Amino acid sequence: MNDDFGISESGLQRWLKLADIEDAKRPGVTQADAAELREARKRIRLPEQENEILLRAAAYVSQASLPQ
Repeated sequence: MNDDFGISESGLQRWLKLADIEDAKRPGVTQADAAELREARKRIRLPEQENEILLRAAAYVSQASLPQ
């Protein structure tokens, strides 16, 4: 552990790695890219959920309209 700052060596190495990724010195996903990906997944998930609801409703209605 670094006695000056109270940070473990592995923690410091991780921060340096993340900084290199943010500075495009090392390949990886930046925080901005990760945030954009999270938002895109949220926007995709909503229409998928709506589609599933509509499919279930259509199946229910088609079953209800069958002669008994």
